[in-house]
Amino acid sequence: MFGGKIGVPEILLILVVIILLFGAKKLPDMARSLGKSARILKSEAKAMKSEGKDTQAAPSDPPNAAQEAPKTIQAAPGDVTSARPVAQPTDSTTQR
Repeated sequence: MFGGKIGVPEILLILVVIILLFGAKKLPDMARSLGKSARILKSEAKAMKSEGKDTQAAPSDPPNAAQEAPKTIQAAPGDVTSARPVAQPTDSTTQR
């Protein structure tokens, strides 16, 4: 029916309809968020590919808890005086 050809008049008509539906003020924000989403998706896909290569190259060893630095828990945001290092809880502390 249409022949599958999209020319300049059809593209202009589509752009006018989009501007009328969403408004000119919201379009830059929508394009910006779409760009951020595309970058996040690309970086996650790259991380998954590199993670797959790393797991195939080296055998998976459980992490050694003795090598990790102690974590700091603060009583309230910005309260530096009550910050103290704590050890990571083990499974034996949760059993009765």
